[in-house]
Amino acid sequence: MFSNHKTANLIVKNLASQLFWVAIALCCGVLASVSSSFFLVSLHWITDTRISNQWLLWFLPLGGLLIGLIYHVFGKEVVAGNNLLLEEFHAPKKTIKLRMAPLVLWGTLLTHLVGGSAGREGTAVQMAAALSDQFSLLKKFTAENRKILISCGIAAGFSSVFGTPLAGAVFALEVTIIGRVNYDAILPVFVSAIAAFLISEHLLAIFHYSHTLYLIDAAPDMTAVGFLLVVMAGILFGLTASVFAKSAHYFSHIFNRVVQYAPFRPMIGGAILALIFLIPGSEKFQGLGVPEIQKYFQFSAAPWDFAVKLLLTTFTLGAGFKGGEVTPLFFIGAALGSALSLFLPLPIWLLAALGFVGVFSGATNTPIACTLMGLELFGIQPGVYIALTCVVAYIFSGHTGIYSSQKPGMTKIFSNDSPKK
Repeated sequence: MFSNHKTANLIVKNLASQLFWVAIALCCGVLASVSSSFFLVSLHWITDTRISNQWLLWFLPLGGLLIGLIYHVFGKEVVAGNNLLLEEFHAPKKTIKLRMAPLVLWGTLLTHLVGGSAGREGTAVQMAAALSDQFSLLKKFTAENRKILISCGIAAGFSSVFGTPLAGAVFALEVTIIGRVNYDAILPVFVSAIAAFLISEHLLAIFHYSHTLYLIDAAPDMTAVGFLLVVMAGILFGLTASVFAKSAHYFSHIFNRVVQYAPFRPMIGGAILALIFLIPGSEKFQGLGVPEIQKYFQFSAAPWDFAVKLLLTTFTLGAGFKGGEVTPLFFIGAALGSALSLFLPLPIWLLAALGFVGVFSGATNTPIACTLMGLELFGIQPGVYIALTCVVAYIFSGHTGIYSSQKPGMTKIFSNDSPKK
């Protein structure tokens, strides 16, 4: 009798705990959907403004200086961006400053207004995580509780900015430790991701905006030859992801070493970018480059497009401009895959799609999330191709990803790091 009563109390306690976290997760989803929707609509307007006024490129140095000054004065505690989120996840110390949200929003919009080559995922994730972590001020949260809050924010931000709730949820569970999936927060993370997706879809529709769609066709049946071709492509995508990550760290290191005063780094970088963008045809490498990504699904890319975008993006972010790395990774992967169609007997759209998710998988060390993203964006029919590509790219990308605060949980090819116990 006593044992049954104790068991019942435990069940009630666990249920109450889960319901509490579901409520918190829903709140995280609401905050993320509102912030991401505002960001996406604003970014759309900013991008149209820049495209219509190419003279804004001359303000790259001034824009860089303003971003550098604002972060130097107000944002020293949050300048690490996504890496700060991972650091707080691994060793929770203090609530993430709320100022991270407006600073990264403002910095990213200004970066895109003046033509910097950057993305949007980092901005949405940082805003959502910073907003979600404020709940830790309302109640005495433990370190483990704060990990859940941060994970919910990451999931909701990713889900709402790309319209991929499953990928967003698994990304938050997978990104913290290489080769490990954290199941501790699985229910609230999925709730926050799905809530953020559903609400953002409705909010974006009000402004006649929707998440990006890509033109695809039917995938061919997998054959032995097709298997080998996909493995070859996956290896290239993984190596490209590694080059991207190492280039980003390299440019950041160079700017930090050569330019001592932080606000001058993006100013000098902006001046160099402005000169580069004088080259005819370089306009397609400015900003997100979403229209170009969509073209790569229909027409073969120039063999050098992926390399140019890689260098410009890593230089832009390394100099101190703001924005995410993920959409540029989509561009790089789609361009490389599309170019491979000149040499590999597979459909252009399929190779572009595989590069889209493959390079992302290798750069973030999240093969499961990237596989799910591929299924959500391109459908289940090419699923075997997508999964194989993401796994191979992940294995061959090494441990040097775009997030330096990731901890190794397994040993990969081209890596000397020891896995986390």
